Amino acid sequence: MIDMNRNKRLLLGITGGIAAYKAAELTRLLVQAGIDVQVVMTEAACRFVGAATFQALSGNPVYTDLWDTRITNNMAHIELSREVDVVLVAPASADFIAKLVQGRADDLLSTLCLARECALLVAPAMNRQMWENPATQRNIAQLERDGATMLGPESGEQACGETGMGRMLEPEALLDDIQAHFQPRLLQGKRVLVTAGPTFEAIDAVRGITNLSSGKMGYATARAALEAGAEVILVSGMVSLAPPPAAKFISVTGAQEMFAAVKREVGGADIFIGVAAVADYHVVNPSKQKIKKTGQTLNLQLAPNPDILEYVASLHDGPFCVGFAAECEKLQQHAEQKRRDKKIPLLAANLVHEALGKDVSELVLFDDSGSHPLPRAPKITLARQLIRHIAKLYAKSRTVTPFTSNQAGK
Repeated sequence: MIDMNRNKRLLLGITGGIAAYKAAELTRLLVQAGIDVQVVMTEAACRFVGAATFQALSGNPVYTDLWDTRITNNMAHIELSREVDVVLVAPASADFIAKLVQGRADDLLSTLCLARECALLVAPAMNRQMWENPATQRNIAQLERDGATMLGPESGEQACGETGMGRMLEPEALLDDIQAHFQPRLLQGKRVLVTAGPTFEAIDAVRGITNLSSGKMGYATARAALEAGAEVILVSGMVSLAPPPAAKFISVTGAQEMFAAVKREVGGADIFIGVAAVADYHVVNPSKQKIKKTGQTLNLQLAPNPDILEYVASLHDGPFCVGFAAECEKLQQHAEQKRRDKKIPLLAANLVHEALGKDVSELVLFDDSGSHPLPRAPKITLARQLIRHIAKLYAKSRTVTPFTSNQAGK
């Protein structure tokens, strides 16, 4: 649960379509996340799901009528829109999207969308032919030019039995997008370079040396930096994760390939966050063919890989550097020693057995002022807390002398 969303207020507009049933689960998730939800339904929406469902889930009365007398001044379209931080229409039918583009105001939901002062998020839901129709595509493009944010749709099976674009995003995905919308833009205009995942050092054509890493923390960090308004470059080893769509994504295999990518990109970076689990060594002469198994001992000659974090930290006028450490024991001692050795202002650390491959973890942040534990939480929550801490230290670093070896010894 995200504390910063405790006081956020969202107006959920529901229009006519079979995807209206998903809005019930979305309402439940929003409330569970600490967001106050006010539901407004169109007449067509009420033919798919009853208002009583949303009243029970949200804990607030549901409004459907422009002339609802429960609003003392009979101006529901003004009162309801002024009390919320964001308006989300989900599902948004093709007809309702056309209304928004045309500025029509013939029911409560369309009127309050026109009269709102807050952001408008729209989650389209319709048959694939309706979505692909040139009229709908023109309306979507115009709505985005008018400042609305589109959430989806996605491709998948549809209620009509067909498959294609037009399916509304699942409630969990919409919740993620809404939480992202609420994040403060602390890194607006900044360029953030993130490394993530493991590196793989070839032994032969099919075998290699690697570190255990799912890449989940690195990808969550990249996403959190995007949410904070940064331009993000994500350099990643091989993982089974989809990169954030808005990030510049560079896929690599070995440590030297990752090092080369970082050297190409670091020049314009304001902040470098090294989350990748980079192998310490590579095989000197890997075989281009598969080495056949025999009964004999196999000897491998290993050479050290470049230390990417150390390189970036040593650059003159280089970016603000953040390192990661995964330890098996003595977390405080080893993590703080690594921070001093690398001469970096911030290091995030955790214990391997508590974090590896899991969606939930905990971190301890180490900086000049001491250690800052981040309690056990989903990795995206930890990443957002980390980005807020980075933004604070980065802003301070622009007004004070840089980190030095003398400071490292304190």
